[in-house]
Amino acid sequence: MARVSVEIKDHIAHVTLTRGDKMNALDDAMVKGILAAGAQVAGSDARVVVLAGEGKSFCAGLDLMSFMSMGKTDSAAWLMERSHHDANEMQEVSMIWRRLEIPVIAALQGATYGGGLQLALGADIRIAAPDTKLAVMEMKWGLIPDMGGMALLPKLVRSDVLRQLTYTAAPISAQQAEAWGMVTSISDDPLAAAQALATEIAGKGPTAMRAAKRMIEFAESGASQAEVLLRESAEQVKLIGKPEQMEVIAAQMQKRAPVFK
Repeated sequence: MARVSVEIKDHIAHVTLTRGDKMNALDDAMVKGILAAGAQVAGSDARVVVLAGEGKSFCAGLDLMSFMSMGKTDSAAWLMERSHHDANEMQEVSMIWRRLEIPVIAALQGATYGGGLQLALGADIRIAAPDTKLAVMEMKWGLIPDMGGMALLPKLVRSDVLRQLTYTAAPISAQQAEAWGMVTSISDDPLAAAQALATEIAGKGPTAMRAAKRMIEFAESGASQAEVLLRESAEQVKLIGKPEQMEVIAAQMQKRAPVFK
């Protein structure tokens, strides 16, 4: 797969950006590779995803050549088309991971800028190396975040933080990103930490895990308290007493790992 590798083992999908010599910068081939990887994972038996970038950086944002080609395109035709659900192709780079039914864990290191940051925001959980630098970089190029950032960042950070990040385009440390809510945790080996967490998640009931992600997304969507409470009940009805839950209970009682069909 161009620019992106996908390996699915033990119900964990390892999705890796493989343009490390270019800091995994996003060009057209990388964008298409990310979307193809998301579609492949969605059609697999994976229960969790580890999203990573090879080399020194997770993803440094748009390739400079892509910036140069922007001026030659019909931006309205390119960006206004809703080609992927409610998103365009560029927005789908991040939103495809948020739309996946299963949890996604991003392992970050080095430059995580612009489109690379927005890709990471599509994950459920972000684990960063201590030297990671994150930036809402678009203002540096006279642009605004337009790859899902404005749908995802407001759910993580305060309005004043969002405005400072967007207006200045200044990189921040992993430690500051964690304090502001953009990074879940910091690890000296974020990929190993992400893989360990993925192994733990993959051992949980897959139907319940999908229900949990759906429920969290619904609760964060602005639904009313009554709607959230009703949805909780509806999701739970699908789980209680079903074979998967019975296997989870049996495994707990017998002190063994559950086996899901």
